[in-house]
Amino acid sequence: MVSTAHTQSQPREFASLPGLEHLKVTLVVSDLSKRGAGRWGGAVRPFLLAQALRKLGCQVKLVGFTFGEEATIAPMPDLDVVAIAGNPYPAFLKSVWTLLQHIDGDIIYAYKPKPTSFGVALLQKLRMGHPLILDIDDWELSWHGGDKETYRPTLKQLARDTLKPDGALRNPDHPVYLRWMEALVNRADAVTLHTQFLQNRFGGVYVPNGKDVSLFNPEEYDSPTLKQKYKLSDYRTLMFPGAPRPYKGVEDVLMALEQLNQPDLRLVIVGGSPYDDYDRQLTDRWGNWIIQLPKIPHPQMPEVIAAADVIVVPQRDTPAAQAQFPLKLTDGMAMAKPILATRVGDIPRILGNTGYLVDPDSPTQLATQIEWVFAHLEEAIALGKQARQRCIETCSIDTMAILLSDVISQLNQ
Repeated sequence: MVSTAHTQSQPREFASLPGLEHLKVTLVVSDLSKRGAGRWGGAVRPFLLAQALRKLGCQVKLVGFTFGEEATIAPMPDLDVVAIAGNPYPAFLKSVWTLLQHIDGDIIYAYKPKPTSFGVALLQKLRMGHPLILDIDDWELSWHGGDKETYRPTLKQLARDTLKPDGALRNPDHPVYLRWMEALVNRADAVTLHTQFLQNRFGGVYVPNGKDVSLFNPEEYDSPTLKQKYKLSDYRTLMFPGAPRPYKGVEDVLMALEQLNQPDLRLVIVGGSPYDDYDRQLTDRWGNWIIQLPKIPHPQMPEVIAAADVIVVPQRDTPAAQAQFPLKLTDGMAMAKPILATRVGDIPRILGNTGYLVDPDSPTQLATQIEWVFAHLEEAIALGKQARQRCIETCSIDTMAILLSDVISQLNQ
């Protein structure tokens, strides 16, 4: 299996590998619905991988399942997307067979070590013998208790979980099956991932979440005009351009604003949570400090971020956060915004010395740093410009393409 050390060296320039323009890559995604990879319309990891592969000249097709009421995905320009309706077991086996007919790449690239992606990809590798790359962008078991997760049902519980229409084991991505998939990671011909936490756990090749720095280009946007457009002109704004969840630390920012008690400070949340009623819980307690913007199409995100004063990435120190590469971090970096983040996972490495860092789970430190940043805004803006340059050098789509070209070239060695 291909493996390299996680380094922060300068990316070299790349050119398409010989014959790469004829290479077909099928990306297999576990969930293309609005609750899965389809929720941000091309801004999440599988679409970034597709963009980088296409930059290398590969022909890319993205296939996967959709589940539930929101089993839809918006059309992707210039990208072939095949979405198959997913179902619980045993009907899921029929869905798998249908999807297998669409996995026709010279290389199979599975996104996430789940039965609904990696499991299906392994089946096709056995059938066709094509090389398989696995991309890991989360520690999936961290959502289910991590290494402490166990499933030891009574005979009666096992029968219920297996036989009832809503039985837990009918879920194709039940934690039991996720653990099985983790045990099979070494069956992939190569593994790519985007944090030190994941690399320590699974090995593999570091490939960052690349940013389209031509789309996220601050020179194309006038911040005062956009502040007015989004009705933010009267406020000093901290923006969280993602889906709030407890481990992402939004509550800590709101507690910091409560401590500061300065009437023109606001936290701007873009899009909200597609998972539950967490947004309502936040507004019920801290509504006077929140400005909620609706979900924004990915191509429009740069102008929303241009309207912010500071981008906040206040992750809490949990296994889920340690495993993640926050896309909102490079959103802000690419747009040359001052960044205020916590020392969690790879955030300090990604940001380097181009932003402001505080300890996680510390509203008091956040309050102190918020006050300092707005008191020294010219310095913070200059640091934001350095953050953009760092993003171009280390976290661009070009950087992804360079590293993926090395992974692909080593598959045939």
